[in-house]
Amino acid sequence: MLAFYADHFVLPLPPGHRFPMRKYSMLREAVAGVPGLQFREAPRAGDDALLLAHTAAYVADASAGTLDAARQREIGFPWSAAMVERSRRSAGATVEACRTALDEGIAVNLAGGTHHAYADKGGGFCVFNDAAIAARVLQRDGRVRHVAVIDLDVHQGNGTASILQSDPTVFTLSLHGEKNYPFRKEASDLDVGLPDGCGDDAYAEALQAALDQLFERFAPDLLIYLAGADPHEGDRLGRLKLSMNGLARRDALVFETALSRRLPVAVAMAGGYGNRIEDTVAVHAQTVGLAARYHARYAADGATLATRLAS
Repeated sequence: MLAFYADHFVLPLPPGHRFPMRKYSMLREAVAGVPGLQFREAPRAGDDALLLAHTAAYVADASAGTLDAARQREIGFPWSAAMVERSRRSAGATVEACRTALDEGIAVNLAGGTHHAYADKGGGFCVFNDAAIAARVLQRDGRVRHVAVIDLDVHQGNGTASILQSDPTVFTLSLHGEKNYPFRKEASDLDVGLPDGCGDDAYAEALQAALDQLFERFAPDLLIYLAGADPHEGDRLGRLKLSMNGLARRDALVFETALSRRLPVAVAMAGGYGNRIEDTVAVHAQTVGLAARYHARYAADGATLATRLAS
């Protein structure tokens, strides 16, 4: 299974900054021994890709560092050339994970999930919206017609919902903490708000119902799965109570759904702010390891999958 990375593009954050930038290099180290996993450097998304989801003015200002102070604060990172490069690479990684998934069944971006970025602004440590960009690149290239974004970060994918709100070719599902950030939600195609303290069984029940509803209403050719680590009980921003077993159950529900329908799935890591960074890395590593096992099952069923994709 291919895993795309960009952790060597590091943002020069000030001391004490709350974003856990180290988790990406730690994750690549943690999954280095996963059987069958191959690393590939993330390519750089060019303006032609970014402009499928973002306004020309925003792409130009974000790239040149000419964003006004308010929009810079909303992103949460001090501007730097490294910030722009890493954000472009993160978007490029999700695009390549989608392309690879169409050929191999499943692939992973070891970052990504930047779902708070709107068409004309960033937010919540998100500069460019990789899921929206990837969906539209694959559509532009004629690889797919319909895409579903399954966002299981603890925070609602407000930017993704906003960018894709009037697009009937992309279905957005967000399962998130109802009282958590962002406090002004956007309208996804399907939003499921969960109460603080939601645990493993209630989460799995809500997710299964949401997946059932998605496939009753929409027939995607590709799934983009945002596998946030922040629903974990040890996350300082999450407010939900999922255990490691509960998160494995979550991932398995998504992967089993994809496999049963012969659907390719591209996985992005999304958020994670554990009280212990090791816990966040362990959640992400568990997702990657499980994805690799499903990749083997896709490979075993390759003829059936290829037939479906060609139809």
